[in-house]
Amino acid sequence: MKSYTITVNGTAYDVVVEEREGGAPAAPAVSAAPKAAPKQPAGGGSAGAVKVTASVPGKVFKVEAKVGDTVKAGDTIVILESMKMEIPVVAPQDGTLASIEVAVGDSVENGDTLASMN
Repeated sequence: MKSYTITVNGTAYDVVVEEREGGAPAAPAVSAAPKAAPKQPAGGGSAGAVKVTASVPGKVFKVEAKVGDTVKAGDTIVILESMKMEIPVVAPQDGTLASIEVAVGDSVENGDTLASMN
């Protein structure tokens, strides 16, 4: 079994995919409840206190925001291309972008930091 986190319209869902004999994947099982958005660490306010990470491996297709932009929870920051799909990476909470760690064309892995905000 492989577990993935998929974000759809700003809501993250856990997906578990089981493999059948011969390596073909079975139909995915999607959890009923969306994951909670990450919370800002205690003592926030420092630059880059909240990390925005990749939920899938892929390539940076587009950077939608820039350092200093004020974003609301759910606003798209980066769009990743993975398995020929465009996957938006969204702000987990309201805040200001402190850094953008990637550029168009960069390859990223699941969990890589794409941006930080405070």
